[in-house]
Amino acid sequence: MNNQGFITFEGGEGSGKTTLIQAIACHYEQQGRQVVATREPGGIDIAEQIREIILNRSNTAMDGRTEALLYAAARRQHWIERIKPALIRGELVLCDRFIDSSLAYQGYARGLGVDEVYNINQFATEGVLPSLTIWLDLDPEIGLARIADNQQREVNRLDLENLEFHQRIRQGYQLLAERYPDRIYRIHADQPVEQLIQIAIARIDQK
Repeated sequence: MNNQGFITFEGGEGSGKTTLIQAIACHYEQQGRQVVATREPGGIDIAEQIREIILNRSNTAMDGRTEALLYAAARRQHWIERIKPALIRGELVLCDRFIDSSLAYQGYARGLGVDEVYNINQFATEGVLPSLTIWLDLDPEIGLARIADNQQREVNRLDLENLEFHQRIRQGYQLLAERYPDRIYRIHADQPVEQLIQIAIARIDQK
């Protein structure tokens, strides 16, 4: 299956992925493209229900492996119900998080093993990876401060983790960028939003 229209956006908490995706989706829709803007965990009803379990602030006792498996389960349903059909139709899919989030958060930051979590998710997605992943790299302290200042954003269970955990997530993304240099494109996210949009669109157009 052709994955050329499959673009994912990654980054730590508060890195600005949602704002960027909305602007990019609008850009390509104005060009006449059929665009699917979606998110993980979530995007469709079953996956959104799993999201509620994963991110519920009451579920602090959740084991790391349970967390990884729930993300993979949500991803499977999202993949088979929304992403794969859109790609088959030739649409542009812009996804807020995908497999790299699991690798950085559970594989690296939680210490479950990047390769182990990768294998779980390869099973879930039938081995398909995005054609391009845009990583919004931001100092975790800045990202968490943004979350604290944004009264409209949900504060979830992962936001409550300590700063060291979020720093490990960033290290995990750095490792992934080194492992997949042809797929993962790093953008420093501490730039003005309009500049971030221009950089991201320019990179997508190079595909």
